[in-house]
Amino acid sequence: MTEKYQSIDFKDKLSRFSKHWTPHTVARLNDYDFKLAKVKGEFVWHSHADTDEAFLVVKGSMRIEFRDGAVELKEGQMYVVPRGVEHKPVAEEECSILLIEPAGTVNTGDAGGELTAEEAWV
Repeated sequence: MTEKYQSIDFKDKLSRFSKHWTPHTVARLNDYDFKLAKVKGEFVWHSHADTDEAFLVVKGSMRIEFRDGAVELKEGQMYVVPRGVEHKPVAEEECSILLIEPAGTVNTGDAGGELTAEEAWV
């Protein structure tokens, strides 16, 4: 077995950071990033005008709130937020998620602010 071919171990990658709401890219597929993040509490209301955003729960549970409702996600479940739809991720307890979105997508979308994360690989 060579070092050239290695799987991506989510558990290992998640153990390398602890800060909430700071996505870390673990792979790139064409122009899309696969980003792991730990989330807890409430994020900011925001939208992404030019792209959909996929949330897949790796561990724990969370909900994505919309102005007219919400979707609950448990471990192993995912949801795709359509482009332009304002949303706010919320997790009562720490939750690990995988985000799938175009490279360069800013986590706070159109909202900006102090929770805007710099691009980081893990």
